[in-house]
Amino acid sequence: MNKKIIVRIAEGLGNQMFMYANALSLSKKFDYKLLIDDSSGYYKKKDVRNYYLNYFKITSKLAPSYLKFDNFFKNLLRKILIKTELFRKKKLFLVEKKKINKETHFYNINLNCSSNTIYVEGHFECEKYFNNNRQLLLNEFTLKNKSKYENNPYSKFIKKNLNKIISLCVRTDRFSERLNNRYNFTSIQKSKDFTKLNINYIYRAIKKFPKKIFNPIYLIWSNNFTDVKKFFPDTNFVFVENSNNKTMTDFYLLTLCKYFIVGPSSFHWWGAWLSNYHDKICVRPKNINPSSNRDFWPCNWLPL
Repeated sequence: MNKKIIVRIAEGLGNQMFMYANALSLSKKFDYKLLIDDSSGYYKKKDVRNYYLNYFKITSKLAPSYLKFDNFFKNLLRKILIKTELFRKKKLFLVEKKKINKETHFYNINLNCSSNTIYVEGHFECEKYFNNNRQLLLNEFTLKNKSKYENNPYSKFIKKNLNKIISLCVRTDRFSERLNNRYNFTSIQKSKDFTKLNINYIYRAIKKFPKKIFNPIYLIWSNNFTDVKKFFPDTNFVFVENSNNKTMTDFYLLTLCKYFIVGPSSFHWWGAWLSNYHDKICVRPKNINPSSNRDFWPCNWLPL
């Protein structure tokens, strides 16, 4: 197979999974070999993100160095190539379409006019891009060394109380986690306001959650429990406080759950989406969208 898609991976775990899922589906549909650029999106080191897809049993290989734009001069070349796309008959880049206000939405992608090597960039945060490949993605996003996560005490707790547990997720630094924004007053305040909005949604969803669950236990995941615990003082709220490989352990535990009050977070979105129970329930916020993609929420999740 001579045709290659190189997907530029960036941002945090949830975003990385959207990027990969879309690119994998494109590679299957248009008969391309998929390669992963795991470094071009991180070489500037302006934030606190890391590449996480290597924790999964994904089958796609990493792109060789000559196909990456992972230093200043290569990135300058990339920008020039993107600017000159209009004059190229066979397209070299697929960059997610955005409106003037940076809003995106689902659209059908056609690679028939693309070159044999195509670079894919963008978040593509909508399941419509890859829902036809759900079973494939369930396999691709299986964790390596799964046994080390299964021995976690929260794993045993979830399995024992599966039909009582409702998963919650609260992110406290939505706008202030990047290094440039960490001490910016406006960014910090925006993060606090976003957290309060999320908390209000959670309590509203708790009241309206389908009544089939008797004596529910609310498991709470968060990146900062110091700021979160004061909002949930009752004993039926259990805080999932992992210290060892927190990101991937938290993610694994989320996928074990069957009932979700999905937070406005791509991390929680994927935990709920990968949960593979036929009778699972996913509630999502009606008026909160953490993504620039207006089609972010799956149609079969209950809006509250």
